[in-house]
Amino acid sequence: MASHHADISPGKRAVFQVMAGGSAGFLEVCIMQPLDVVKTRMQIQAQPTASVSELHYNGVFDCFAKMYRHEGLGSYWKGLLPPVLAETPKRAIKFLVFEQTKQLFQFGSPTPTPLTFSLAGLTAGLLEAVAVNPFEVVKVAQQADRQKKMVSTFEVAREIVKRDGFGLRGLNKGVTATMGRNGVFNMVYFGFYHSVKNVVPESNDNTLEFLRKVAIGFTAGTLACFVNIPFDVAKSRIQGPQPVANQIKYRGTLSAIRIVYAEEGFRALYKGLVPKIMRLGPGGAIMLLVFDYAYDYLLTHHA
Repeated sequence: MASHHADISPGKRAVFQVMAGGSAGFLEVCIMQPLDVVKTRMQIQAQPTASVSELHYNGVFDCFAKMYRHEGLGSYWKGLLPPVLAETPKRAIKFLVFEQTKQLFQFGSPTPTPLTFSLAGLTAGLLEAVAVNPFEVVKVAQQADRQKKMVSTFEVAREIVKRDGFGLRGLNKGVTATMGRNGVFNMVYFGFYHSVKNVVPESNDNTLEFLRKVAIGFTAGTLACFVNIPFDVAKSRIQGPQPVANQIKYRGTLSAIRIVYAEEGFRALYKGLVPKIMRLGPGGAIMLLVFDYAYDYLLTHHA
């Protein structure tokens, strides 16, 4: 797509990748945040018997309805600031690392192979996870809070640091689960999107070309969700409120997956899959499209 811009310096190209990736992340978060809140709420709740006083959500639409009734419209955007602060640089890092490491993983092949895209995606996902994990810890704490009163992001962050510090129980808790989740997601997402995009013929009709990319992006996001959701459930359990006060039940990634599987069965590892796909299917498509079109626009008009 950008082959006719071969004369642009690598530095300028990197700046454009950061700008395009950042704007892709920002737009995607604002549109998809309500589904992210619902996904987290559904992943945090264990069996309905846990506590009768707490509202139990019986699915995506039930969760939307109850949140609206009890917490108001604003609750759909609870914890929006951490992802906006994190997503914009995070997506910028992700696309930058992906674009820059593709050359490393060609292993002598003249053109990138599906393995190239997958390994570059994995690298981008692992780096992105380390950068973004503290924001995730704050976001999950905010999204789990069912009070009507909104607590500011900075207060929540300050509280976590005061109580648990910066380490693996504090602002960096669940970092291995986040690495598993983001690494696996981006490996499948980029690997699938770019491999399939190169196989399915481009269309000269702008609308059809747009739809082709939407379809591939949506499928890539959905497939990646299926593969990485057990890590996501583990992450929500490790970062969310523990079931018994002052007792840490979910510590490590694999042990959390084991506990959930043993106590709640295989299906529990796929909790929140529907809102996750509703969030990351279209989200995946929005992000790749905004990146592609923004990057191409910058290359064409500002090179």
